[in-house]
Amino acid sequence: MTTRVEIWTDINCPFCYLGKARFEQALAAFEHRDDVDVVHRSFELDPTLPADESGPVIPHIADKYGISVEQAAANERGIGAQAGELGLPYRTSGRDYGNSFDMHRLLHFALDQGRQDALIDALYAANFADEAPLFADTERLVTVAVGAGLDETAVRGVLADPDAYAEDVRRDERQAAQLGATGVPFFVLDNKYAVSGAQPTEVFTRALETAWNDRPAPVTVTADDATCGPDGCAI
Repeated sequence: MTTRVEIWTDINCPFCYLGKARFEQALAAFEHRDDVDVVHRSFELDPTLPADESGPVIPHIADKYGISVEQAAANERGIGAQAGELGLPYRTSGRDYGNSFDMHRLLHFALDQGRQDALIDALYAANFADEAPLFADTERLVTVAVGAGLDETAVRGVLADPDAYAEDVRRDERQAAQLGATGVPFFVLDNKYAVSGAQPTEVFTRALETAWNDRPAPVTVTADDATCGPDGCAI
């Protein structure tokens, strides 16, 4: 008997970074953790972004929400403080944002290679902790993927073929829409129980226990401000 956890995320989303860490805290303490299968699913916060362009996050946040650059910077510092509580490195300035479609394609490739979790961790680290920009830079993406244990030639082959794993990404996004997911992170356990947002660890603990015991009534938990939606991060 196993429990399957599917997690819809986007590398642009800081709450996905936090949510993964909180979920993993719950999973590490879960009695049946060795019988839980975790799969990461694709959700693009903004699929309209040009693939060859990127920009700084803080002015982007200020523009999107109609707030000052100073307020946007304060929001980033607030997320950084949450990350620090989890022991996660987080650069509160100097990060970029951009189109994540190729990253999602590589995550599906990595799933086939048994390296998906390693790659998503490497992508999060590259985006939220490292100084080098991540988006709109094929060579940077290759370096990150190879560092996660993937073969360089194979990675370059996937990136060179725009159709490789593209339908897998689109399928995930269609499924997210069918499930009613409008923001990420979005966790689905055994196709019955859903948790939305970077919830506290104890919420994930209860969800794992509920899914394992297969209670008859589905449970959905939503978050007000710990999720990223199609219009960006609610920060």
